[in-house]
Amino acid sequence: MSPTGSVRTALSVNVNKVALVRNTRHLGIPSVTRAASLCLQAGAHGITVHPRPDERHIRRHDVFDLAELLQAWPDREYNIEGNPFHNLMDVAREVKARGLPLHQLTFVPDSVGQFTSDHGWRFPDDADRLRPLIAEAQALGVRVSLFMDAEPEQMAAAQAVGADRVELYTEPYAAAHTQGGEALPQQLERFAAAAQAALDAGLAVNAGHDLNRDNLTPFLRTVPGVSEVSIGHALIADALELGYAATVRAYLACIAAAQR
Repeated sequence: MSPTGSVRTALSVNVNKVALVRNTRHLGIPSVTRAASLCLQAGAHGITVHPRPDERHIRRHDVFDLAELLQAWPDREYNIEGNPFHNLMDVAREVKARGLPLHQLTFVPDSVGQFTSDHGWRFPDDADRLRPLIAEAQALGVRVSLFMDAEPEQMAAAQAVGADRVELYTEPYAAAHTQGGEALPQQLERFAAAAQAALDAGLAVNAGHDLNRDNLTPFLRTVPGVSEVSIGHALIADALELGYAATVRAYLACIAAAQR
């Protein structure tokens, strides 16, 4: 059995970059919902979006269009990422008010104009601000995952504020995998320790940021209990060459390889 144990790692496809390309023109192509449909048809376990306040990629209507699409896929999950102190909670409230599916909110501490996510929440600094919003999301029937750096000592604090999961910010691992050398085993050890600390605290573990076809399998072979990986940039880039269906199947094969 692999270090991930019996946990089946789900693949959630982040379609932000599809929206980014679409937004460069006013033709409605490529279609975000079509991309999501093709990924789901190929076996993706869920769809992720990160609607930022400036709508640089995912726009407000995309969130609801995708939620409506996912009504036809009751065995798949919808994950919306974002900063709960910006636009995330308003979007989540409206999705639920419309009776549309929403399974997970991933709270990310981005600034409004931030280029991409690059750090996690800090405790105890963020505890008092996050606690009531986590409770509100859960009252809506939505699971909450906190975007976190791979620091084992922070995991119990994430559970203490009420989170259901943590999403480990994997860019440091991805960079080490690219560079090679001694940094790679050190990063793998760090992420494995953080994941185990989260599991020991009663949290489920997600992971995401710069995961790709090269680094996904060794990560999942080493890091225990990963319930979900959210992959966008690399997957959409691969899809430009391979197509959505072949790309999703390739990532699912990477996941399966880790569990052999």
